[in-house]
Amino acid sequence: MVEVVGTAPTSAMVITKFVYRHSWKTNIINIKGILRDSITIMKLTKEQLGEIKEQQSQNNSTRRVTAPELEKILYEALPALDHGFVRVVDYMGDDTSIVQSARVSYGKGTKQISTDSGLIKYLMRHWHSTPFEMCEIKYHVKLPIFIARQWIRHRTANVNEYSARYSILDKEFYLPTKENLAAQSSSNRQGRGEVIEGDQAKEVLELLKDDAERTYDNYEMMLNERFDGTTIDKNKKGLARELARMNLTLNTYTQWYWKTDLLNLMNFLRLRADHHAQYEIRVYADIMLDTVKKWVPITYDAFMDYRVGGTEVSAKGKVIIKNLIKGKDVNPESSGLSKREWNELMEAFDLKDRLIK
Repeated sequence: MVEVVGTAPTSAMVITKFVYRHSWKTNIINIKGILRDSITIMKLTKEQLGEIKEQQSQNNSTRRVTAPELEKILYEALPALDHGFVRVVDYMGDDTSIVQSARVSYGKGTKQISTDSGLIKYLMRHWHSTPFEMCEIKYHVKLPIFIARQWIRHRTANVNEYSARYSILDKEFYLPTKENLAAQSSSNRQGRGEVIEGDQAKEVLELLKDDAERTYDNYEMMLNERFDGTTIDKNKKGLARELARMNLTLNTYTQWYWKTDLLNLMNFLRLRADHHAQYEIRVYADIMLDTVKKWVPITYDAFMDYRVGGTEVSAKGKVIIKNLIKGKDVNPESSGLSKREWNELMEAFDLKDRLIK
């Protein structure tokens, strides 16, 4: 588990309060009623729903800029995977904050949205960065540990994770759906290939489920405490939580607060919302991308146009495209590009007939 150095017990309690460990008891309420292989997805307790309702019912006046569409989903638990979620719990700034910073002005921006849009597009197009750092957002995310370990590689955010030294982790594990159970790619060392089907798929899912449940049962036995807080054997001492946690599988769910500025959020989303990214982290990135659209719609449009929908071309690639436009003959051998570079360039411009097999 990742832990913040110097984290006080009260910091862990902030997340623990929302977690409320009795998540498998009868007071569970189904959110959005999504079903997968007879398993109800993303359940929250009455206490959790009550907390969200209480947070959303606040009526605070402010002189700061606000994003009306983002305000509508503030604090809401947006379902991700089978037991995960993404919540926007705080933010600062909006599109006008970016414009204000770029112009170093007193006001909110200009009176004409088209003028603000033109400036934001210019900033995005020419890779200006600091104006986008003026906006910040904080998420509360529940995610499998193996995705958290991948996510934490983006070292440009403030993170405080649920402490398994302080509290007992929920008895919840991520199990992929059958359509996302794929074999190792034969051409990509860090990607997936064809979907595994039939008896083998069933066997893999059973192994994942059985391993997770068995190790969690052992986790409880070592702690001498169940996930709901009850003692197993009053005559035994429980192992320290910081030691017992080492036995858990990586598909166990953890939670954290993740705060970052808009620039670094876009850098994260550019990589993790891409179709090459691992499916599980892409689920979270897609949800967060939608929150960006609600928060800074002008910046979102520019981001989708220039970063997500656009492409980078090297000097050699630029020459090849110019020659193609002029009708000149181009070929991989004389291009100076590797096979991979050539194919990436051809795919970027949808020239699939020129791909090298």
